[in-house]
Amino acid sequence: MKPITVLLADDHNVVREGLRTLLQMEDDIEVVGEAETGRKAVQMTKELLPAVVVMDLAMPLLNGLEATRQIKHDHPEVNVLILTMYDHEEYFRQVLEVGASGYLVKRAAASDLIAAIRAVYRGEAVLSPCITRMLLEDYL
Repeated sequence: MKPITVLLADDHNVVREGLRTLLQMEDDIEVVGEAETGRKAVQMTKELLPAVVVMDLAMPLLNGLEATRQIKHDHPEVNVLILTMYDHEEYFRQVLEVGASGYLVKRAAASDLIAAIRAVYRGEAVLSPCITRMLLEDYL
């Protein structure tokens, strides 16, 4: 079975290294690249065509929202999973507007991240429980 190819986009080296180490333990996931800026994430997506981009929101040179917008415009088949420290509704709504497939906060468990990557790869939508709770509270 072909592995899920993943591009990691985060401006913090230790975060990217930790994510890479975590994902390398999975037989069905292959990290094909790492980007430290939003601009680099867009460029590397064009070159590598990963199945999933794990994208931080707060990135230099081009923020994660705009990088996601460009990636989805140029490569709609690429799934973007936002992995961020922000759990505010305003960010979540913007993420939906630019076409991301999932929104996960960084305090999530490692197993949640792995499950989220697999889910967005299959075309499913993923939300952190805190975001789901916010949406339900707004709805009710």
